[in-house]
Amino acid sequence: PPCPGRGSVSPAIAPEDPASLGVGARGSARAPGAALPLPSRRYMGAVGSSRVMCDNVPGLVSRQRQLCRRHPEAMLSIGRGVAAWTAECQHQFRRHRWDCNALERGQRLLGRVLLRSSRESAFVHAISSAGVVFAITRACSQGELKSCSCDPKKKGSAKDSKGHFDWGGCSDNIDYGIKFARAFVDAKERKGKDARALMNLHNNRAGRKAVKRFLKQECKCHGVSGSCTLRTCWLAMADFRKTGDYLWKKYNGAIQVVMNQDGTGFTVANKKFKKPTKNDLVYFESSPDYCIRDRDVGSLGTAGRVCNQTSRGMDSCEVMCCGRGYDTSRVSRMTKCECKFHWCCAVRCQDCLEVVDIHTCKAPKSAAWVSRT
Repeated sequence: PPCPGRGSVSPAIAPEDPASLGVGARGSARAPGAALPLPSRRYMGAVGSSRVMCDNVPGLVSRQRQLCRRHPEAMLSIGRGVAAWTAECQHQFRRHRWDCNALERGQRLLGRVLLRSSRESAFVHAISSAGVVFAITRACSQGELKSCSCDPKKKGSAKDSKGHFDWGGCSDNIDYGIKFARAFVDAKERKGKDARALMNLHNNRAGRKAVKRFLKQECKCHGVSGSCTLRTCWLAMADFRKTGDYLWKKYNGAIQVVMNQDGTGFTVANKKFKKPTKNDLVYFESSPDYCIRDRDVGSLGTAGRVCNQTSRGMDSCEVMCCGRGYDTSRVSRMTKCECKFHWCCAVRCQDCLEVVDIHTCKAPKSAAWVSRT
């Protein structure tokens, strides 16, 4: 059963069908270690027959199938992790030409993006690895996995800047989550020590470290009238959005690298920049502009994308539409307005009709898929 005495725990991410996210289906453009191959709901429902389930998950390497058979219930948690990191990726890229929605259109497109070893590929590897850490760690704390529970090391008494306290409740077992994610996700890369494998392993690790970075101590006071004469504390992961925001900053500051002469590591491509740390994202190739539909680079293009006429950022109509111009349509929609708080305890709003202008990017003269192969 879940560990008792835990403070407020954010609800588990609702499981989704990983197959519907286009993650893990074997395709002609599959990148090494590009995605987390996971079972569909049909296979996930057959946890009792782990061999049947794991043998039918496409794209797993031998080590991943072993882990799947040994921990079939963990695959359900990984499915939640896929849903978490996919939603976070789409949130972070929502104002950019490449908006991570290629994940919903099939593995073929995602594989093309990742095969380029670009900054987008670096981010996806990091956020997907982080998603597995988060989901497995949360499942441990909620008693959903047989192989782990709350952090067993957080026992007895300890001391911090506020004084002495007792470890209690249920501390998130982040070390187990990291260990499992490393074994499962990195298994794809262990066979080949080529440049892309080293890049993927580096970014996978950066994603795992990002989750642990936001592990925070929460405490509950015990004493007369709420005084803090006694404290019980535990460690808890922060909301996954914090990890996403952090990795988004790392994406914007990602460092372009080249392999060193002995092929065992990286060196910066531009000597003016600092050497990447274990927390930084690294990439080899410059990103395409993602302006047009191009299968070879995994681009859906920006035709039909909504743009912001008043923005000066990446979501501006000038940038988003790649100079092709945009169409404007006037639409009516219902919104909540004149909201008032009523004692106690409700907020009541009026339904108001709002007329707004929606700007969408024009399509290029040829809207067909571009393919060089």
